[in-house]
Amino acid sequence: MHKKLLISGGNGRFATEIIKQNTAYEILAPTKQEMDITNLDSINRVVDGFNPDIFLHPAALTRPMVKHLEHPETSIEVNIIGTSNICLSCMERNIKLVYISTDYVYPGTEGNYKETDPLLPINLYAWSKLGGECAVQLYENSLILRTCMTERPFVHEKALVDSQKSLMYIDEAANICLQLLSQQGIINLGGESTNSYDFIKDERPEVKKIYRKDILDVNMAIDSSMNLNKLQGVLNEN
Repeated sequence: MHKKLLISGGNGRFATEIIKQNTAYEILAPTKQEMDITNLDSINRVVDGFNPDIFLHPAALTRPMVKHLEHPETSIEVNIIGTSNICLSCMERNIKLVYISTDYVYPGTEGNYKETDPLLPINLYAWSKLGGECAVQLYENSLILRTCMTERPFVHEKALVDSQKSLMYIDEAANICLQLLSQQGIINLGGESTNSYDFIKDERPEVKKIYRKDILDVNMAIDSSMNLNKLQGVLNEN
């Protein structure tokens, strides 16, 4: 019998990729209308009905990132309280929780960040994701994946050239995530250090360059690249 995997944000990009690539789990991926993560009773109804072994939580308020500046109350409600609700539901039933976080929780100045390095979120979105991490850190039966991923094909008309990241396409991240679900603690999940423009220019040569100084409403990192030694070690063991 396959283990059961419950995924939040069932019609989101990451959940869709997980479902597409899954071969090992029985999956339930409710939409936000079917499971409201800001309502603990709504979560509990779905959890008790499905009885999952693992709860994968990628659902979040993400972009445009200016939303977190304009509506911080929504950011708190969805990314912090919503994640806390999921954590409470999992804790009560001893369900493994896997939380999708972000590389933006690192200071974004020097790069090559290890999972144990100090954190200093670079924008309000990152603060909201770190708020979610705080709840998950209180639950031992959990895994936090600090990710750096983008859609394939790249959806924007411009890409940064002066911001280093450990970018990976979302389908690749989903594939690796499925290999990590049994792990615990914190793992950086991304690719080799590069800038967004160099990462996508071969696939989308029409994309134009943009610089951090051109983005006025959101703080962007100089270098938020991640050290991937722990990830490689886990994948090699598998």
